[in-house]
Amino acid sequence: MSLRNERHLSMHDLVARIGAGAIDTVVVAFTDMQGRLQGKRLHGQYFVEHVVDHGTEGCNYLLAVDVDMNTVEGYAIASWEAGYGDMEFTLDERTIRLLPHLPATAMVQCDLTWPDHSPVLQSPRAVLQRQLDRCAEQGWTALAGTELEFIAFDTTYEQAWDAGYRDLRPVNQYNVDYSILGTTRVEPLLRAIRNHMYAAGMDVEGAKGECNLGQHEIGFLYADALTTADNHAVYKTAAKEIAAQQGKALTFMAKYDQREGNSCHIHLSLRGNDGSLVFWDADGDDGRGTRSRLYDQFTAGVLATIADLTLLYAPNVNSYKRFAAGSFAPDTIAWGLDNRTCALRLVGRGAGARMENRVPGGDVNPYLALAAMIAGGLHGIEAGLALEEPLTGNAYTSGRDRVPGTLAEARERFATSAVARAALGDEVVDHYVTMADVELAAFGSAVTDWELRRGFERL
Repeated sequence: MSLRNERHLSMHDLVARIGAGAIDTVVVAFTDMQGRLQGKRLHGQYFVEHVVDHGTEGCNYLLAVDVDMNTVEGYAIASWEAGYGDMEFTLDERTIRLLPHLPATAMVQCDLTWPDHSPVLQSPRAVLQRQLDRCAEQGWTALAGTELEFIAFDTTYEQAWDAGYRDLRPVNQYNVDYSILGTTRVEPLLRAIRNHMYAAGMDVEGAKGECNLGQHEIGFLYADALTTADNHAVYKTAAKEIAAQQGKALTFMAKYDQREGNSCHIHLSLRGNDGSLVFWDADGDDGRGTRSRLYDQFTAGVLATIADLTLLYAPNVNSYKRFAAGSFAPDTIAWGLDNRTCALRLVGRGAGARMENRVPGGDVNPYLALAAMIAGGLHGIEAGLALEEPLTGNAYTSGRDRVPGTLAEARERFATSAVARAALGDEVVDHYVTMADVELAAFGSAVTDWELRRGFERL
């Protein structure tokens, strides 16, 4: 099996390093519905003797809980009545990597299968793989990159918990968007994340400041869509771990405060399986080529399905608070040429031609969001959708239709979407509708700080 790059390990390399004592711990993990790595830390020798050839297992409730790991009702794949049995963790040897921020530790990511070895269709990685298989059947490969922002604080996670996550001191006290001075102030953290992630097999581009206080972004080179999603999940966990090692905390939540939220802009393009360009025609009046008909249809499909699939771009109650006019978080269903006010921004030419989806926030599950984009794009190609003219000017004031404004609205669009059910399957749609129902019920029963301040004395 070929390695993704020379910094990844083959299974042979991993076993040899365990035998030599260089590795004593192997993290076996998958990505759950909330985009988190879940799994086990295994002793190296146990991994060699019992897991390399057979994988391992875990309770199927891991795909049927809320963010607090509470068991909840409504999921078809797991329940008290069904006994909460096991899923198998099937090792994907392409993902083996060192975790250099942890001593003598490696990681391998997994697919989830049932005891009869059939895939767990509701697993985020399986949801994306299904859409990648549809692309492959047409002779295409999806390339993607994710731009994930976070806000960092000069506090530990434990202190942040004790403070109720209020009045935390950000690592910068003013807007440091593109500021070299601002990133220098945080360079011990940023440098550690960059270098550890490069050593873990990721192709790091760089770091830059963002608009909110203490907000930063570390960028990674694009790759095939599955590799990008795998790397995204590892990076998100590792960044929190590295911050904790330095006595800091960081958050990827979509909207932490009244200022700018954390985005996760997703860049996507298709190539032929042989690497040929399918989003660009070399011939053009100016000699520089032009967008292909396939690219336009793909864009039209993503645009036409944004409202139906918003649940996969914005999966939490908090996600929708990020959509605010003038915030660079788009709420308008429109596309534009290098226009950051639109939901879809088309940039680049030739091999660099790509779509940027600006709807997702930092809380997005990358597997599900990429699956949604590909499903939407393939719908546009299959239906031969025509692409409307690009929006010019300010999309916020254009009067165009907007993305769903609440999780409840997005849930309803997703649940009743014929496109979603045709592309993703009823099992997947029903599963993630239940996830939304659980989140809505939890929020509906919560008493917020806003309510207490407003009503404790005065109502």
